[in-house]
Amino acid sequence: MSESKHIETQAIHSGRINDEQFGSLATPLYQTSTFIFDNAQQGADRFAGKAEGYIYSRLGNPTTRQLEMRVAAMEGMEDAAATATGMGAVSGALLSNLSCGDHLISSKAVYGCSFALMNHQLTRWGIEVSFVDMANPAEIEAAIKSNTKVIFLETPVNPNLAVYDLAMIGEIAQKHNIISIVDNTFLTPVLQQPGKYGIDIVVHSATKYLNGHGDVVAGIICGTSEMIMMIKMTVLKDIGATMSPHDAWLIMRGLKTLPIRMERHCSNAEKIAKFLESNQQVTHVYYPGLKSHPGHKFIGSQMKAAGGVIAFEIDSDLAGGSDFINRMQLFSIAVSLGDAESLIQHPASMTHSPYTQEERLAAGISDSLIRISVGLENVDDLIADLSQSLAMMKQSSVAKKTCIA
Repeated sequence: MSESKHIETQAIHSGRINDEQFGSLATPLYQTSTFIFDNAQQGADRFAGKAEGYIYSRLGNPTTRQLEMRVAAMEGMEDAAATATGMGAVSGALLSNLSCGDHLISSKAVYGCSFALMNHQLTRWGIEVSFVDMANPAEIEAAIKSNTKVIFLETPVNPNLAVYDLAMIGEIAQKHNIISIVDNTFLTPVLQQPGKYGIDIVVHSATKYLNGHGDVVAGIICGTSEMIMMIKMTVLKDIGATMSPHDAWLIMRGLKTLPIRMERHCSNAEKIAKFLESNQQVTHVYYPGLKSHPGHKFIGSQMKAAGGVIAFEIDSDLAGGSDFINRMQLFSIAVSLGDAESLIQHPASMTHSPYTQEERLAAGISDSLIRISVGLENVDDLIADLSQSLAMMKQSSVAKKTCIA
């Protein structure tokens, strides 16, 4: 498909493999573990790389391949590898580009399991890791060593929604011949395409917005054809963190509505963020769609919109925060994000529990931080739900003060 096609069209048509046998409009699901060879020589040629064709679904599958081509096109990158989970994507991108004795630079705040992989696992294998403020180019430059091989970051960051300058980071990485990896899960290629700013590899938890229906766990890695082939034929092949064809089929179903869904996620989130910012019980709102957010300056350039995730702090202690979450009626208490349903969770005790308290504070993740994934419900109903819980929190606070007095 021509690269000039708009992303709404790419989400439906890119990578399409026509069903020549039956003419199916929907992508056929090749739910098979292995593929039959015409003869022994064909099998040998495929294993030797002398002939094209499928061998075994861990090494490639027609359904999974269509998903890879579609997401690569949407990201504006050459190719993609589908993985079993979002952490499969993060692990595949990192492990294929790092060896014992290498050095990795990461943003201070990342998804909790990404942090655990880097800080608890990679260090066991002789890989150095430095966590820096990615908003500060001088701090990035100061962290670079002769053995620095990879720079990894999220933007916006999970969970505090910090936004980093991709063009600046891409330029630093290229200047020092360092591979740059960006987790683009929060915005998707509909709202941000890191490859345009010199980023080498883009990863996604496809569990989230790409699928959008809360019924798949999966990941995607995008990059050059050479890089993706290397990742597929080493780490993903040998560790086995590859996507099932059924999950690929489900994600392609979700991708068709991704641009429309992101419009609603963003619209709802912006209205809710403004409501929260105006509420006296809320002490701080972290959402790049607000003019008060430092990352707001990137909207319209690096980012088309701010996405559907909001973080905020309330005027209460840890117990009060738990009570606030428990009183929600439409917001389900659950980790993950990007579903049609609105979700609410407490990062310090849930998604970012692999951090120590000191590490969380250094990364800007307070114990009072609450993260919501804004869904596709009517925004007035969502605001009413937040409003009733905040009102009850206020009443509880007043009652406590009265008892103390």
